[in-house]
Amino acid sequence: MPLNMWQRLKKIFLFPFKLTIWQWFYKIFRSSFGIVSVIMVIGLWSTFSYYAISYINGPAEVASDDYSDVSATGTSDTEGCNVVGINLHGDIVTYHTNDSYNDQGSLLFDQTSADEVDWAVGKAKDNPDIKAIIVDIDSYGGSGVAGEEMMRAFKESKKPVVAFIRDAGLSAAYLAATGAQTIFASKFSDVGSIGVTRSYLQETEKNKKDGLTYIDLSSGLYKDSGNPSRPLTETEKQLFMRDIKIGYEYFVNIVSQNRNLSNEKVRALGDGSSMMGEQALKEGLIDKIGLLPDAVNYLTEKIGEEVEVCWY
Repeated sequence: MPLNMWQRLKKIFLFPFKLTIWQWFYKIFRSSFGIVSVIMVIGLWSTFSYYAISYINGPAEVASDDYSDVSATGTSDTEGCNVVGINLHGDIVTYHTNDSYNDQGSLLFDQTSADEVDWAVGKAKDNPDIKAIIVDIDSYGGSGVAGEEMMRAFKESKKPVVAFIRDAGLSAAYLAATGAQTIFASKFSDVGSIGVTRSYLQETEKNKKDGLTYIDLSSGLYKDSGNPSRPLTETEKQLFMRDIKIGYEYFVNIVSQNRNLSNEKVRALGDGSSMMGEQALKEGLIDKIGLLPDAVNYLTEKIGEEVEVCWY
């Protein structure tokens, strides 16, 4: 076949095919460009909206050890205040773990940490305008270490500390309260519960019914002592009771020193039970019967000026 004839045939049969291919690529490019453009517009709009809302509402709260934003009044600014107020509510813990916060940085649990109490006491110490500290206590206890740290912060404060026990100031919460120079409580308040506990539920029978078998892979004889999945031996129980008694004696000594009571007196009161306000006053566990306004009036007389509290 002559060459020019072959070229004419290629032109006739292949040109439409080539044109179709290029059209196909063009359509793909045009569609892809359109999709990418839409995605870019959505991304830019989302970014703009996020920063616009953040600017209007202010920055989102995050969990941290800086408690400058924990004021019950919504501000940590102590301008115009002469008394720092500390809410000691819920479980007593040494610090707030990361899983204690929700995505907005707010606490999920009703608890107070020794870290934030120590921070608030430090704020009072560093501010010459702050004349005193008032502590609102409503807690059934928690960590003994946290209670001791709070107690020490109150006791070593250069500013007078007055505590008011609302519904309850028990166990570690009462331990913390003894660091205050003056303790108020209502006649209805539960006070005391001086004692130590480490009780727990044993799950061996439940595990047996569920068909679960405990396998001990510990390196030491007492490494897994207290594991609820196996029975506690008598020797292990004695070890736990040894430490509980040591902790109890330390608790008694702290209350004895801070409340100016004999060890024998505190030990007689320290059977783990609580008592109501008037009985606590009679036994020397508190100083005055009254509510929060009475504690504020007491501070007004003590500092010689009208009390303005900034709560943390």
